[in-house]
Amino acid sequence: MSPAISTLTSTSIYMALRNSSLLIALAVVATASLSAQTAAPPPVRLSFAGAVREATGAAPDTAPPPPVVEIAGFRTDAASARVRQARAALLPSLSLGGSWVNRNFNPKTLGFNLPGLRLPSMVPAFNVYDGRARVTQTLFDFSDLGRVRVAKGQVIAANADRSAAVETSAQNVALAYTRAARAQAVVVARQADSVLAAELVGLAVAQEQAGVSASIDVTRAKTQLADAAGRLVVATNQLDRAKIDLARALGRDPSTSIALTDTLSAQLGAADVPADRNAAVAQAVAARPDLAAELARGMAARTAVSAISAERLPRLEVEADYGVSGLRMPDAVGTRQVAVQVTLPILDGFRREGRLAEQQAVARESDVRARDLRQQVAADVDGALLDLHSAAAQQMIAVERLQLAAQEVSEARARFKAGVAGNIEVINAQSSLLRARDADIDARFAAVSARIALARSVGAARTLH
Repeated sequence: MSPAISTLTSTSIYMALRNSSLLIALAVVATASLSAQTAAPPPVRLSFAGAVREATGAAPDTAPPPPVVEIAGFRTDAASARVRQARAALLPSLSLGGSWVNRNFNPKTLGFNLPGLRLPSMVPAFNVYDGRARVTQTLFDFSDLGRVRVAKGQVIAANADRSAAVETSAQNVALAYTRAARAQAVVVARQADSVLAAELVGLAVAQEQAGVSASIDVTRAKTQLADAAGRLVVATNQLDRAKIDLARALGRDPSTSIALTDTLSAQLGAADVPADRNAAVAQAVAARPDLAAELARGMAARTAVSAISAERLPRLEVEADYGVSGLRMPDAVGTRQVAVQVTLPILDGFRREGRLAEQQAVARESDVRARDLRQQVAADVDGALLDLHSAAAQQMIAVERLQLAAQEVSEARARFKAGVAGNIEVINAQSSLLRARDADIDARFAAVSARIALARSVGAARTLH
């Protein structure tokens, strides 16, 4: 805010308002602003392209990427871990075990109760020691193979989701930067309005002192200056709020002081986007990560259907163990076992059929989503192109309107200075110039926003610069 205050405290404003309470208020604001700037650390200079790189996690010399990108990376890691979990069913399993048992038993429980055979009613307690290593290996299980493919498909979907998160983060940061640049342009415009209002106050005072203007003209000019000062305060506050939003979009501390190095120029928001509509749609269908993620989820669902159906097939396993067993540790002898097991599922209460129907419904739902996303991709590209063409037309009109408004102010000021008209014409022309400046800023903001939307619609938001 100090540049604005510095401008407002020019000689013309001081001469116009040296006896006004507004000068006191501005001086208080200036003092507070200068004190805050003295205590605050230097701002971080941030360009538009640098902000986009930081939003995508491609800037290694900065803080970590925004939380949405970081969280998406963790979800990808979790999906990769599920592949290892699914693959474990196909790998050997090794376990070691040991046991000590102290027991007794009655021979009658084993059927030794023959007539004329006398056995003790209770065998005294004895110890049994056993130590064993066991290995199991699945030779083939088509359902486990299918579950591994399902997990791999989920990894592909998770990677696509992460790319979608990166694209969304880049778009959000680009829009936040653009809004901050717009707010900065508004501050500059309000500064220019304040300078013009101060000049008109000085002109009205001079005209009154020369006896060619009434005091009401001075009052009107001072009113316009007060209004310009109020608008400048509001614009400065909006700029500070926009910078806070930009810091949060980047995952930075909201108290971080940011200095924007780019303005709402005609090059801001450019990206690697084809100029032709059909080429842009084709690129969007091929590159949009949200569509790729949905296609991967559909493929994983169809693979899950195959895996569940494969559960009806036989499962072959081999098991082997070796260990030592005996009544005393020194007397333990080695024993082993090798077994081959074939399992053929017959009926599980129709649970398998229910799971199969569920996955089939998920696959059909994914197909509908993918078809709708393809149509949405084309709609996004068409909408962004329409907004871009509209913004270009608005810019041409806004530039012409700004030139005419500036000419109107110049002519009205000349007429007032010559004493052939009151300053009502000047004030009306000043208001027209204010609106023309706002229209020019809005047109440039709309153009940059349309370029950002077009880049996002074709999956190229991370290339914004």
